[in-house]
Amino acid sequence: MAFLGHVGLVGRGAERTALERLLSAVRTGESRVLVVHGAPGVGKSALLEYLKSSATDMRVLTAVGVESELELVFATLHQLCVPLLDRLKELPAPQRDALETVFGMRAGNPPEPFLVGLAVLSLLSDASESGPVLCVVDDAQWMDRASAQVLGFVARRLLAESVALVFAARRRTQDLLGLPELEVVGLGEADSHTLLDSATPTRLDHHIRDRIVAEARGNPLALLELPHERTVTQLAGGFGLLHTDTLPNRIEQSFLTRIEGLPEQSRLLLLIAAAEPVGDPALVWRAAERLGVTPATALDDETDGLLSFDVRVTFRHPLVRSAVYRAAKDEDRRAVHLALAEVTDPRVDPDRRAWHLASATAEPDENVAATLERSADRAQARGGLAAAAAFLQRSVALTIDPARRAERAVAAADASVRAGDLDAARRLLDIAELERPSELLCARAHLARGRIAHAAGFNDEAPPILLAAARQLEPFDMDLARETYLLAWGAAAWGAADAESLMAISAAIRELPPPQGNPRPIDLVLAGCALLVTEGRGTAITALRRAMTALVDLPVPDLLKWGWAACGLSPAVWDEQVMIATYARAAEVVRTAGILTELPIYLASLGAATSLIGDFATAGGIVAESESIAAATGIPLAPYTAVILTAMQGKEAEAAALIAATIEQTGADGQLTGVTTAHWAASILYNGLARYEEALSAAQASTRIAQLVVSVWVLPELIEAAVRAGEDKVAYGALDRLLDAAAGADTDWALGILARCRALLTEETGADELYREAIERLGRTLLRPELARAHLLYGEWLRRRSRRVDAREQLRTAYEMFVSIGMAAFAERARRELLASGEKVRKRTDEATSDELTPQERQIAVLVSEGLSNPEVGARLFLSPRTVEWHLRKIFTKLSITSRRQLRGALPHNE
Repeated sequence: MAFLGHVGLVGRGAERTALERLLSAVRTGESRVLVVHGAPGVGKSALLEYLKSSATDMRVLTAVGVESELELVFATLHQLCVPLLDRLKELPAPQRDALETVFGMRAGNPPEPFLVGLAVLSLLSDASESGPVLCVVDDAQWMDRASAQVLGFVARRLLAESVALVFAARRRTQDLLGLPELEVVGLGEADSHTLLDSATPTRLDHHIRDRIVAEARGNPLALLELPHERTVTQLAGGFGLLHTDTLPNRIEQSFLTRIEGLPEQSRLLLLIAAAEPVGDPALVWRAAERLGVTPATALDDETDGLLSFDVRVTFRHPLVRSAVYRAAKDEDRRAVHLALAEVTDPRVDPDRRAWHLASATAEPDENVAATLERSADRAQARGGLAAAAAFLQRSVALTIDPARRAERAVAAADASVRAGDLDAARRLLDIAELERPSELLCARAHLARGRIAHAAGFNDEAPPILLAAARQLEPFDMDLARETYLLAWGAAAWGAADAESLMAISAAIRELPPPQGNPRPIDLVLAGCALLVTEGRGTAITALRRAMTALVDLPVPDLLKWGWAACGLSPAVWDEQVMIATYARAAEVVRTAGILTELPIYLASLGAATSLIGDFATAGGIVAESESIAAATGIPLAPYTAVILTAMQGKEAEAAALIAATIEQTGADGQLTGVTTAHWAASILYNGLARYEEALSAAQASTRIAQLVVSVWVLPELIEAAVRAGEDKVAYGALDRLLDAAAGADTDWALGILARCRALLTEETGADELYREAIERLGRTLLRPELARAHLLYGEWLRRRSRRVDAREQLRTAYEMFVSIGMAAFAERARRELLASGEKVRKRTDEATSDELTPQERQIAVLVSEGLSNPEVGARLFLSPRTVEWHLRKIFTKLSITSRRQLRGALPHNE
């Protein structure tokens, strides 16, 4: 088009240079991402055409966002990936299955969007092995939500592939925020005059030229189009140049003026093309034929350059499409959509056909509503939650029967909650309630409102709503009622609900009739949860053990659904081996499923537990994985593992900053688990630094919040700090709570911690025996930091009783253990005690050098040393194989090695 040529030549030197540099970098094996943004008509599409024409030595993949396809799941992504589908067989099976499912090539469970993202990343990485790849997405502001989420993920993970991913958008959408960008602004005055002169058929008075240039504000499309709508005499006299409309409206009006001058059949052809988002010429002409439009009549006088037919049907500019569609009469739009529905194959493209039918329907229509309902099911099966919600919302609008309308409104509300559209969900539930639904539907609506409150973070509101919903569901669906009770209990236990709410939910669970047949894992979990609150840990321990045994072997689908319960309850049984195994399996299952939105939650549990057993290297890798997921998904999570790890490592400045930030962030969000965890971490940090008053204050802040796990784990910190600060009454109170928390638990973890804490509060005759018992029991666990602290406390106790030889033995053991684990503050505390006992000890420092590995590099190195291939490491860490290889080259350089076999010996045990 002439317009593209003008913009490619006039006033775009800086932009062209930026695009040429992008191509140059990709040719040398780097990845590049760019978001080109600016106002309509400013020249974004022209720059993309210049980019594609310059990439003669690259494979070019293109896609265009279409406004009418916003509700069609993965529509834009499918456009981009179609040329690469022959490479699907090269992908790992889970990734291949995910892409085949979302593209409708196979049936399957809805894949996690970020697993789809990893599959696309691998697909592009594989394609780049044969040469550089340029991916161009125009009108990115109109990408469907699922495609935008996946491509945003891919853009943030590209690193060492010869791939460029370039978006053009009128505005930066949420999924593209934070990516490198190039803003395209209006042309300068001189370039504007040059472009205007080339576009006007007659010589203009210089005052008129200046006025047009000023009015166009450097917008190239405006410079070309605004004169187009005026006659030669109007231009010469300057009539009609002053308008108050915004520039996009002026440009659109210019297109409308041209459209109005076309014959009726040409206008109808333009409308068909505007309503058909695929750009399929055959489909457009088949629909046109149904409306009596033929090429001979529609193209007799051409379409004034507004529409062109080639491999695809394309408009001169997206504003033409919107101008045509908005200016059409309602009855014409409906007729066009009906014709398009009739020529769309229901077997090949049932969802687009359903959407056309919906757009063609002005009044309620049960057949169309049912068709949309089926499309929603298909969209949901492909992971398109937003698309499913949109189909169901339209289905509600087309339903006349009150009962069916209420049922569809509740289903649409459920889908909207899962898609994150909470306002729409509330409106749909209001609609359902107006239709006087059945008692069962009322209960389901109540459940949906509870989920809305829970998703919105109003955890003090969610538990009572969910409790009421569970009670309503009992007469109709006991299985769903039990699931709702567990959801209510979890919302109350881990959120901001008060103790009375948690007690009410637990009491209601205990009143449930026993399940028929053998109890399912969820039944055992419910029983354990209820007893834990109503009768205490001593009574609940047996039920909790049964629940944990069942949860460890939970089938994968159930684990994905109820894994949070497994992670929440395992600490209550005081068995670190079961806890680690449960956390590790849950994290691995969620990671394999690619559920990145939930994986950080499971990693937080696994990371905290891994820190507790003193495996700081692995915990550091978990922190790196969590941070990389947060960066890729844009979903922030409180740094649970990092705050515990840095506190145990004794990194005062880093830990203190993390603690303060976590308290502020989670307190504002109502995530009281985060607040208690941060205070617990502070008590560990300050006990290690021997600043007992501060440790006491932090521990008391943590225990004041009745969080079921952390408020128990912090009790040993509270007892130690209180004893050292001379607050024996506080220490005895905490010991009573610890005795209650460990009642019925006969594990070495529980009994070893109890013995150590009781020794702190025991007179001369019994303390020695208790310290020895603590060391013996904790020595049989995986909890190396707890064992080292038992040696430290025993050594401190011995030194204060002038048993220096015995004290040195315990303190030396503690010091060596703390150093080997990486607990610097506790190591220094032990060293000072050794010096006070009369033993000379050299302060040891970490052996890390300036070339130490980053947490992510160490994680990659560990996985490779365990025998994983680059694709396997990439799948584990959501990286492409080429990015893994890029990291490995850096790792080899830092460790001064040359092969994968040398990694195990080169890696330090802890950092």
